[in-house]
Amino acid sequence: MKIEFVTAASVSGAVAVPVYAEASLSASAKSVDEASSGGVSRAIAASRFSGKAGETLEIIAPAGMDASRVVLFGLGDKSKCDAKTFEKSAAAVVGKVLLGGESAISIRVDGEADAESAARAGLGARLASYRFDEYRTKLPADKRPSLTGVSIAVDDVAAANAAWDSWGAVADGVDLAREVTNLPPNILFPGSYAKKVEELASVGLEIEILDEDQMEALGMGSLLGVGQGSAFKSYIGIMKWNGGKPGDKPLLFVGKGLTFDSGGISLKPGAGMDEMKGDMGGSATVVGLMKALASRKAKANVIGMVALVENMPDAAAQRPGDIVTSMSGQTIEIHNTDAEGRLVLADALWYGQDRFDPELIIDLATLTGAMLIALGNSRAGIFTNNDKIAEQLSAAGDASDEPVWRLPLGAEYDKQIDTKNADMKNVGEGRLAGSITAAQFLQRFVNDKPWCHIDIAGVAMGGMKDDPRQPSWGTGWGVRCLDRFVRDNYEG
Repeated sequence: MKIEFVTAASVSGAVAVPVYAEASLSASAKSVDEASSGGVSRAIAASRFSGKAGETLEIIAPAGMDASRVVLFGLGDKSKCDAKTFEKSAAAVVGKVLLGGESAISIRVDGEADAESAARAGLGARLASYRFDEYRTKLPADKRPSLTGVSIAVDDVAAANAAWDSWGAVADGVDLAREVTNLPPNILFPGSYAKKVEELASVGLEIEILDEDQMEALGMGSLLGVGQGSAFKSYIGIMKWNGGKPGDKPLLFVGKGLTFDSGGISLKPGAGMDEMKGDMGGSATVVGLMKALASRKAKANVIGMVALVENMPDAAAQRPGDIVTSMSGQTIEIHNTDAEGRLVLADALWYGQDRFDPELIIDLATLTGAMLIALGNSRAGIFTNNDKIAEQLSAAGDASDEPVWRLPLGAEYDKQIDTKNADMKNVGEGRLAGSITAAQFLQRFVNDKPWCHIDIAGVAMGGMKDDPRQPSWGTGWGVRCLDRFVRDNYEG
């Protein structure tokens, strides 16, 4: 989807104009109402449209105008209207007309939005335009998007373009995260995913790939044990962005990249197992974030790591009862091979903190079904040993409309993963506090570095169906939140 910023004088064809709460017309909506001899007012009176944020009302070929259609979009209470409002409302406009036959539409925010809010409207339009139709060879033409471009009318085109340089990069990162999440596991497997990571050198990232021989030499028995039942070899992808001051410690983001999770010997139920292609959602966020940061030339030193593994029930697969030795030297008794993500992250986290000595570590994973029970599809759960990180992530989540919720850690939970046969086991006691005991397991591998675990099991796939910015099964959740986290707190 092409996004461009224009003056109001350049607007032609299909147009979208804003309306505030209680059907209060903006200046551009009033001009359209006058040009159509009151057509806007009559359409509102004949409908239930009231100008609430995110509402839309379409008027086809209004009399007295050359426009093929007018879309009214609500912004809600004018005193509460912010950049997020413009983002979500522009997304609603694109969602309304994406398949409707128009190839372009102009969204008028001139006189209503500053350059930053206008750029966020562009972000909303891009987010709503995403489709994963690559393998739908018989999709009828009327089910394919017709809309290819959005013009956003603003007061200051140069300022909006400058702001878009940053937010357009974020849109590119979200698109990449969605793409890799949606790809089927016969196309996106550890080796092909590693190649996609290597392609990110094109945006200025320094790329390094660790193979199984290197991981074995490092003693990563926890990670390698998960992949030993797969026909595909495991990898770790490392992406470095050095945009900050020389010598400043990097921020480290680590993503779980299970390109398919059958559960292994502890086989998952067949129903819904196809969705386990999305068990690499944490890694998707990390690769999308790194693309966004590099593309917008973020003024921070950042390292992204993704652990790329497939978990399959082969004769060589890891068994319940096995004991593996992690890179840290700690031993782990396997009680459930479907609790594999924490085993993969254990070695990735230890390696990252040991090699890079980061300022902080944030890991992301579709780790536990218990997170869905706790928070549903609207928030990610965070677990951290650092109050400052929790506060910063919470603020970034609210600002980006990707909210998080902090859950506890504590010794009473940690003891649930003790076992008499090894240093720890890979699951807690029964089904109670499953997300917390998983986080306690990961905490044993960060060596007291400032750290946060984000469980995105409820938000990486499916998402919030009533949000026009999430049109795809693979949501790309977290790219916007973590980009905001970096830009608000760690860029000079």
